[in-house]
Amino acid sequence: MELLLETDLPNLFYRGKVRDTYDLGDSLLIIATDRISAFDSVLPCGIPDKGVVLNQLSAFWFEKTAHLVPNHLIAVVDDAQWLNNTYGEKVCSGYYSFPDYVARRSMVVKKAERIDIECVARGYISGAAWAEYQEKGTVNGVSFPKGLVESEKLTEPIFTPTTKADSGHDEPITIDEMKRLLGEERAEELTEKTMRIYRYAHDYAMERGIIIADTKVEFGLVNDRVLLIDELLTPDSSRFWDASLYQAGRSQSSFDKQPVRDWLVQAGWDKEPPAPMLPEDVIAQTTDRYREAYHRLTGKEL
Repeated sequence: MELLLETDLPNLFYRGKVRDTYDLGDSLLIIATDRISAFDSVLPCGIPDKGVVLNQLSAFWFEKTAHLVPNHLIAVVDDAQWLNNTYGEKVCSGYYSFPDYVARRSMVVKKAERIDIECVARGYISGAAWAEYQEKGTVNGVSFPKGLVESEKLTEPIFTPTTKADSGHDEPITIDEMKRLLGEERAEELTEKTMRIYRYAHDYAMERGIIIADTKVEFGLVNDRVLLIDELLTPDSSRFWDASLYQAGRSQSSFDKQPVRDWLVQAGWDKEPPAPMLPEDVIAQTTDRYREAYHRLTGKEL
């Protein structure tokens, strides 16, 4: 299987843990690599097909939810030649030939001014929310009823924003703090759009055997209009659980990089870089989970 860890194109705009973004002049090219991160460190190995899954699944959801919330997607890059014909002259002073690896794992998007808030919707108590509840009886600073168990479905989905950190951990903030940062009207708009997306996606995925326990989305501004940006409802930005195996009161079988996290913990890694190399069976298991999530949600094979 093809494996892409590094990209090397002109006009690098931003390099994240997984995605590389390039400036096309009036738009951006986002390439989803096969890099994988865990506990805030990028691992030395990659996960075959991961970047293709992330890109194709984001594109699927952007198109599926466009009637609910506008987004930044201009086009999915199905082949390098289309990108060459459309954008080759905009990359540098002369014609630029994009490499074949951009196909299927990249998209052209609108330039937007990023709003530096991670908008998180939760329908189940898990992850950081469960850890906070166990310690304090609260979620995002709000008191919750006693007696909840891990992975329990909440009566109503909740909104739990965090800061958007370029490195290190995102930090939870209250909705009141978000309002002070963005203004009350903008904060309420982002909250409403986030929950609209989550409820729609949760119901859609449930019919296909996947529980979306929580998800985080990002927004940007284009001419003061709010758009969904970055990725949308992928195994990297969401907790996807197998509905057939769901049972409240324990951690769940998930379609994401959980095998990676589990192996790193069992291997005794201290979570300080550099991260260790993964064994081949863990890499293969993780690829299978990403591909299965894509297949169940879209009904297509990669």
